[in-house]
Amino acid sequence: MDVLIVGAGAVGCWMAGSLDADVAFADVDPTAAAEAASAVGGRAVALDADERFAAVVVAVPMGVAEEAIATHAPKAREAIVDLAGVMTGPAEAMAEHAPDLERASLHPLFAPENAPGRIAIVAENAGPTIAAMRADLETAGNAFVETTPGEHDRAMETVQARVHAAVLAFGLAAEPVPEGFGTPVYDALEALRQEVTDGTPRVYADIQAAFDGAEDVAAAARRVADAAERIEDDPAAFERLYREAGATARDEDGNEPDGNGPPGDG
Repeated sequence: MDVLIVGAGAVGCWMAGSLDADVAFADVDPTAAAEAASAVGGRAVALDADERFAAVVVAVPMGVAEEAIATHAPKAREAIVDLAGVMTGPAEAMAEHAPDLERASLHPLFAPENAPGRIAIVAENAGPTIAAMRADLETAGNAFVETTPGEHDRAMETVQARVHAAVLAFGLAAEPVPEGFGTPVYDALEALRQEVTDGTPRVYADIQAAFDGAEDVAAAARRVADAAERIEDDPAAFERLYREAGATARDEDGNEPDGNGPPGDG
């Protein structure tokens, strides 16, 4: 199977390295395409080349995914796949511009350097080409989470937009702490801050632009701050917020948490 990867970034390279296929890269930066091709034993082609492939994989930033699908869908003979990380718009674009092809939206729920992991998938008009690509990804150790575009995008409002907003807000609000003063909760959150801020700002900006959620985090923080200011007059207000927050953190069996934090966090 021959595959065109549109986008020579980390996600495109991860996909190329996971497939048992003859891979070609096309990118707005020809040097990046050449370097990616060299890294995986493939080849580079011009972004405007009219060569056709069994499958086209669109691995570009969220904001340009639909445009890229419209441009490169005619180059696919059998299947088109997107890796944008947002699903509703790209799925609609693939249905519009490649209605007769096998189509799939894949979202690896991990950074490429942390592969393998879980991959959210929406497959439409699936057939042997998508099945072969999926089998290659499973052979590489990945597991699939079946979903719909709407379900995926709603989940990403919490899984990505709200989480990232909360971690970045903590990083902006935090002050230096002397060595040895960290608690388990602080240490975990500080590790997340370091992980998030060691990434690419454009990726996190695209997520905030694509998914709602940051305003909800800001509003929730304001509720906590307001309750803290009124503790002397209404001590139950903070407790109500505490219980409300805990009610969203049920375990896989639907059980409520016991409310006991780790040592040093009470």
